[in-house]
Amino acid sequence: MKQKPRLSFWQIWNMSFGFLGIQFGFALQNANASRILQTFGADVHHLSWFWLVAPITGMIVQPIIGYFSDKTWNRLGRRRPYFLAGAILTSIALVLMPNAPHLASFIAPMFIGGGLLMIMDASINISMEPFRALVADKLPEEQHTLGFSMQTLLIGIGAVIGSWLPYILGNWFGISKEAAHEGLVAPNVYFSFYFGAAVLLTTIIWTIASTKEYPPEFYEDEKSPEDIGEKKNKVKIPKTMWQLLLVQFFSWFALFSMWVFTTPAVAHHFYNSPDPYSAGYQEAGDWVGILFGIYNGISAIIALLLPKVAKKIGRRATHAIALTIGGLSFLSFAIIPNAQLLIIPMIGIGIAWGSILAMPYAMLANSIPPKQMGVFMGLFNMSITIPQIVNGIFGGLILQYFFHDNPMNSILMAGVFMILGAGATFLVQDKLDLKRHLP
Repeated sequence: MKQKPRLSFWQIWNMSFGFLGIQFGFALQNANASRILQTFGADVHHLSWFWLVAPITGMIVQPIIGYFSDKTWNRLGRRRPYFLAGAILTSIALVLMPNAPHLASFIAPMFIGGGLLMIMDASINISMEPFRALVADKLPEEQHTLGFSMQTLLIGIGAVIGSWLPYILGNWFGISKEAAHEGLVAPNVYFSFYFGAAVLLTTIIWTIASTKEYPPEFYEDEKSPEDIGEKKNKVKIPKTMWQLLLVQFFSWFALFSMWVFTTPAVAHHFYNSPDPYSAGYQEAGDWVGILFGIYNGISAIIALLLPKVAKKIGRRATHAIALTIGGLSFLSFAIIPNAQLLIIPMIGIGIAWGSILAMPYAMLANSIPPKQMGVFMGLFNMSITIPQIVNGIFGGLILQYFFHDNPMNSILMAGVFMILGAGATFLVQDKLDLKRHLP
């Protein structure tokens, strides 16, 4: 394989810019899906079942898209056709989801909303997986950490705006925060989804127009040991990927708890408003959007520091420290006296999130055969989806039978799991970390 040239900051920015739009839409979903579904009639114990849609579709879609994007080449290139298809489908789902009641004739809006959530997640995954593979495709090994950190920066920017937008529209621009009647979504929420659809489509088109891909001939000379093994075994899972599975399980189990239960936990614990139709619950939902924006904003800042920290202490230690900070931040919810001070633990969670989005991928990319980058990145997505599926199946049951319907305990459980993930990080053999210690 030919030597990959080093790319400039702005070249890496352009090739990752579409991730800003993807995360804009993903943040709108994360911050608002629980309250939208409860508005449509979902019970708090069943929320995790609806959220199962995301990891299940990701587990199915990403390896398939990765496999086919490895083998695709047309006028748009190798990965870019999937960026565009996913962007169009996601934009349509973003427009339709908050309008589920208007689409209901014989089926409850709750199930239409859940179906649109599934379509949205499948579509996001069509675009997301090739973006991960594109960084490894285009960048030389020594720039992998920078490349995935750049994605984290743009993910953070998109997520901040996406998470805050309903609050901004309702409080700064005077768009109503109250639905016309029970069972409908408030205007500040559905206008945010419309805007998110436009941003997602625009940013992905920017990446498609500004980034060229290496043609298939670029990889024809590749004769790596992994490729030789491939002739005997079509998909040989690298040891590093196996070792990262435990780290990923603990990390993403914790994140899933946060996404599903933060709004109910904040409404119940700080606003004393467990009723999803109450004004206090809606206020809590808007505040959770702000909090989610904060942790994503911190992750964007951290993304700029991660390559420098990892260069000094190694990627494993960097990731372990970040996860520990995130875990302690979740646990601190128990002693925070009011909702406004939740800004403090969100800073720590943002540090963990920034590392979760970059370090595991950077450690993995160096161990993957270049010609199979797409399919392996897709398979690695199972390390994200499986813990979410486990949490989705058991999270509501744990809440009901062990936590006595107090969603704050689900947040504290997330803290314990995040710290366990930090410990598991030291079981990973990182290729680049090993090189640092060679004489």
